[in-house]
Formats: sequence, C-alpha cells, structure tokens
Amino acid sequence: MEKNVGGYDRIARFIVGPVLIVLGAAALAGVLTIATGTLGLVVAGVALLLGAILTTTAVTQKCPLNRALGFNTYKGTTKTDPETMGNARAQ
Repeated sequence: MEKNVGGYDRIARFIVGPVLIVLGAAALAGVLTIATGTLGLVVAGVALLLGAILTTTAVTQKCPLNRALGFNTYKGTTKTDPETMGNARAQ
C-alpha cells in the first residue's frame, strides 16, 4: 500500500490519537469517568482503539480508509521507474 497520509491530516492524527489513548486508558483504569456502567467501558474501549488506529496511521502514513474513500493527503516524492529514467537520459 502506498503512503496516503500527510500534512495536516498526519499532524491531527498525531495529536488526537495519543489523547484518545490516554483518555481511554484512564477511563478503563477508573481514574476518569466517561459514563457509568457498561456504556463507560465500551466508550473507553472504543476511544483506546480509535486512538491506537489514528496513531498507527500517522506513524506509517498509510490508512486503508483513506484508500477506500480515495483520499490522499501525502505530498511525497512520486515513484519513478529507474529504467525509464535511464532511457530518457541516453536519448
């Protein structure tokens, strides 16, 4: 899979992801109360999972959801074929 996460998208994921991880972990540990009962555990678990996903996609710069939706915020170098470049220089 090619990189498709960059720019402000990546920065936002680096900020929101760890925040959700900390909030989810704190709620699961009982330090923070998001909601009571089973709903609180579910919300904390979802926050923890979503934070992990956002942080992972920020680090790897690859997001399957962006790919499925056709989004590409990565502005890196384009792929070039070494053989094509060699032929262009020889001519």
